[in-house]
Amino acid sequence: MFNQFLWVIFPYLCLAVFVIGHLVRYRYDQFSWTAKSSEFIEKKQLKWGSLLFHLGIIPVFFGHVVGLLIPAHWLEAVGVNNHIYHIGAVYIGSIFGIITLIGMFLLTARRITKQNVRRLSSASDIFVNFLLLLIVFVGCYATLVTNATTPEFDYRQTISIWFRALFTLSPDASLMTGVPLVFQLHVLLGFTIMACWPFTRLVHVWSVPVTYASRSYIIYRKHKI
Repeated sequence: MFNQFLWVIFPYLCLAVFVIGHLVRYRYDQFSWTAKSSEFIEKKQLKWGSLLFHLGIIPVFFGHVVGLLIPAHWLEAVGVNNHIYHIGAVYIGSIFGIITLIGMFLLTARRITKQNVRRLSSASDIFVNFLLLLIVFVGCYATLVTNATTPEFDYRQTISIWFRALFTLSPDASLMTGVPLVFQLHVLLGFTIMACWPFTRLVHVWSVPVTYASRSYIIYRKHKI
């Protein structure tokens, strides 16, 4: 029953909160839909932390998409065998994972050590920073350490199959019971941050300025006295 809760009930609860929470916040609290930038307080550490984090997290995200959503035999059909995939997932993924970790560490340290930034931060800001830092650290540990110590484990035959089954409403909790603890923790933390997402500054991810390049120029005129 505990496994059913962890690997069936809990993921669906987090997904439901993720979807409904975003809809409710957008409908009733649009004025808080912001990243609440603190750039005017401190720029140098923010620049490097934000640059490294975003430079790393985008490839890491798409790497997760490939690893979790695309079946292994589909990749093999287009010439990406297990060896090639392993090189990309472990070596290239590790590089971008470490870049993300360094960026997240700089951002978290800045939020805690810079007094003015800390005063401007809400409890949810600090919580999200530490949660993201933990998720990235656990992910890097799983990739660099657990994959090396348990080479027989293949998450594409366990986690990926279980994850895809969530979308067909047929998840098999038994697929996750033999997964190494660090991978289990990474998955649970990932769903946890999805549940927290609608109530934090992370909602700014969806506010991509796609119309920025095509919008009309803003004309400024100097007022003569």
